[in-house]
Amino acid sequence: MFWRGDRPGTSSVTSPTPSTPLASASSGTPSATGAPSALPGETNVAALASPVDLSPTRDFRALAVEAARGIYTWDSRSSSYSDVYARVRSWWELLPDGSNPLSVLVKEFEATGVTATSFASLGQQAARRTGTAQSVRCDLELAKVQEFPPPWAGLHVCTVIVQVVDETSRDRNTYSTPITVMLNCPPAVTAPADHCVMVGFYATADRIVY
Repeated sequence: MFWRGDRPGTSSVTSPTPSTPLASASSGTPSATGAPSALPGETNVAALASPVDLSPTRDFRALAVEAARGIYTWDSRSSSYSDVYARVRSWWELLPDGSNPLSVLVKEFEATGVTATSFASLGQQAARRTGTAQSVRCDLELAKVQEFPPPWAGLHVCTVIVQVVDETSRDRNTYSTPITVMLNCPPAVTAPADHCVMVGFYATADRIVY
């Protein structure tokens, strides 16, 4: 990948219990050592279960949150694996230098626990997944970014903690998991002139940026 942020080996990847509801975030910029930014508003789970579509924006933090919850939101009752993968693929903007190939996308998407084979089985169980972003840290709020800054201006790194609800016709499981989203924004010469794009994400445990 174009920028590697190896996470500390002692960091936990998931927690078995959901976090408590978060308060509204302040308008100020969080410090590098402060708590992750909280996400405002009440969660409408029914709305979050709908397929996510990323709207053009220069707000890389908001885009990271939408991408993170979108990657962890799908419903096998209304979508095939190809549909889910194609949606996520449409968000992944390839860079001219070939540093974020689609092979990385396949690996990282499968790291969320979904493959073409498993999805077929999940479909028989009416499986669905809903992701709700709980908190987000970006750029210098992340210790690894302080140690290894991105190689060009406009490339941003955000790690989002997502509460995931996995349901089938018989079971329901809730857990929290981190996902790191890479975003390319102006003034990067490889970015669109007026908005940010997602150029990668990490769901594999040893690639999460903390």
